[in-house]
Amino acid sequence: MIAAWGDSTEEDEGTEEEDATVALTAISDSDLDDEPLDSLAQLKDKVSGLNEAKLKELLFTLMDEGDIINSENCMLKDPCSELKKDIRELEHENKILKSKKTKIDMTNLVLHEDLKNFKETLSLKEEAFAIDLTKLENESLELKQKIESLLVENRKLLENLKQVESDLGANRCWNRASQALNWLNCTIIKAKKV
Repeated sequence: MIAAWGDSTEEDEGTEEEDATVALTAISDSDLDDEPLDSLAQLKDKVSGLNEAKLKELLFTLMDEGDIINSENCMLKDPCSELKKDIRELEHENKILKSKKTKIDMTNLVLHEDLKNFKETLSLKEEAFAIDLTKLENESLELKQKIESLLVENRKLLENLKQVESDLGANRCWNRASQALNWLNCTIIKAKKV
């Protein structure tokens, strides 16, 4: 049903409204189609059958839709710019955090190396301590044996001392007796001489 500009009937107007709806649908579908030339050709075929009023209405509807999309786009620009700003800030913070992480990793590596060296030093000192402890235990055992032998020798000396003291006590008695006898002998001899 192709009609000339301005020639339309009521039936044609109903059909034209349907065609306008189909055309709008075709426009929105053409955005999704992979073959824009076929959709455009189909759209041209459908639009060519519409009267001037319907085309104006369709044009105004398209312009309104364009304005709505444009205002939505403008409204999305602000949040997008905010999001881009947030992304830049997050990227900057991410760089800072990566830098800090690198420093922490380096510090951690140094600490692990220090810990490894400390463990090696501790292991060497433990070995030296074990050797020194063994030497001290051996020396202590030797000293203990010397002390025990000295104690045995000391007991023997004490027994000998007691024996000597006992012998000395007995000898004193004999010495006194001997001195008394010597005195008596000397006195008797002197008495005989006189």
